[in-house]
Amino acid sequence: SKQVQLMEVLKKEVRAMLIAAKAGLTPEQLEEQYMAMVCKPLPLQDLGFQSTLELVTQMPEVVRVCSKNGTLILKAIADDATKGIAKLVANQKAKTRTKAGKKTAVKVNATSPTKNSKTPQRFQTVSAGTPVLPATVKAELQDLLSSSPLLLVDFDQAFFRRFGRVFQYRQYGFLSMFEVFRSMSDLVVVEQTKAGSLLVLRKYLASEIEQDEVPQASAAEMPPLKPICETESFYQAALLMNTELVQTQAVDLGDPLKQVSGWTNNLWTFSCLIPRSFEQFPPTPEIPPDAVQDRSLCSLPPLKRRCLVGVIVEFIVSPSQFYIHICSREASYKLQDLMFEMRHVYSHKVASDKYIMPESAVRPGQLCCVMVSKWWYRVIIHRVINDQEVEVFYADYGHLQIVQKSWLRFLKWHYLKLPAQAIPCSLAWVKPVEGTWSTAATVLFKHLCRFKELVGIVDEYVNGVLYLFLCDTSSKEDVYFHSVLRDMGYADVCGENIPSQEFEELNPLALYVQPRGKQENAEMVEPDLCLQQESRDADSETATSKL
Repeated sequence: SKQVQLMEVLKKEVRAMLIAAKAGLTPEQLEEQYMAMVCKPLPLQDLGFQSTLELVTQMPEVVRVCSKNGTLILKAIADDATKGIAKLVANQKAKTRTKAGKKTAVKVNATSPTKNSKTPQRFQTVSAGTPVLPATVKAELQDLLSSSPLLLVDFDQAFFRRFGRVFQYRQYGFLSMFEVFRSMSDLVVVEQTKAGSLLVLRKYLASEIEQDEVPQASAAEMPPLKPICETESFYQAALLMNTELVQTQAVDLGDPLKQVSGWTNNLWTFSCLIPRSFEQFPPTPEIPPDAVQDRSLCSLPPLKRRCLVGVIVEFIVSPSQFYIHICSREASYKLQDLMFEMRHVYSHKVASDKYIMPESAVRPGQLCCVMVSKWWYRVIIHRVINDQEVEVFYADYGHLQIVQKSWLRFLKWHYLKLPAQAIPCSLAWVKPVEGTWSTAATVLFKHLCRFKELVGIVDEYVNGVLYLFLCDTSSKEDVYFHSVLRDMGYADVCGENIPSQEFEELNPLALYVQPRGKQENAEMVEPDLCLQQESRDADSETATSKL
């Protein structure tokens, strides 16, 4: 029956989740992780159960229910196919701190796996370090601490007030909030005070030092906090003159009929001075000269074959279709700085309204930006759904999402310079046993990759997709993900890279992002806003003199 089939699939998924969790999961954590991985809640009602605990008690061969300090903990019972994986997880180091000499190496020449071997030869050990926070989460924490330092005991409440949700550090692989901020030691300092641990942003400390050392600038020297509104100067002058005419006539309290007559004559004279071209075209919002209209983002330069590189898997559809970020301090800072700057600029209503996109610009392939949960992201319109919605591709993260048209804005030219950070990838040398990847295989792959810095071994590019081996070096033995999928019975190791069917059907990055060489050869010249402003000023002076 359907219920029996559903139960068998669910058992595989639950076992895969619990095996990946070394310390086990509470029933609530299992519910959260299932929702995060499968994107739907546990099918309790479909199977006739009232609670998660009732469900797992009907899986005695899959789940062992334990009690720790009064809390129920669910742990996996490995079968013959998963004993090896369970052993590897059990041997995982409790502390993943590593010495400086074992940091992730980039572009290290290593012996390439031989095509006859099922497992790549062991490469030079490269430690992946502690769990890694996603760039968006780091940006949120920076934003929270940017206004003032914060006591650690007040963090949970402050985060909830700011972002409307509880900060779940365990879902990112951390055991405590101290570990979270320790992993951000380059951005956040934890100071010990009488009131407790104080979280201070390093930029905040630097600004205090600068205030002590650098003389304060006068208000006239400071740049404007809001972008200058580029409304047509002629209409500003016309509005000013119109206001002056009304105020001048209002002072004359003599003969009311004479007042009205004089006012009318002045307005008639003023209207005659306005050129006919301005009468025919009412003022309409202009597209800013620094708005990106017909340009594309460029991709990152290709990685060299056989090199080792630190990666974070950002978005997963299956082992044959996922997107990664390269782990480097420079790239991470550039993306975070971009997000902060975009939030600062577009949060001002004047700037936000200035970059509103007209209906004619909302078309497939248009590069723009979108606001989601107060943050702005670079996106490319993939398709127009209806009058209110569009589907967009996140160039820096790799996923598609349907958003409101009203959330879109033109992208400023300045934000075009950073290459698209998402890299389309497929796991090297594997193919699914059943022709397509099962849900259990994808869930296991997501667990292996979840919020963790991994080592990628570059094999080759096929049709613009990077094929690489993924390895977790945080345990005593290096864990190669293609071997795990093979040992679990989900994949065959074929010794060659079969083109990803998923990417052949749709690869938005190949559709909308230019290879780096083409973009560089396209003579990308930023609009000279100074010259345009001088031209506008000259036109303004001419218009004023005519008036």
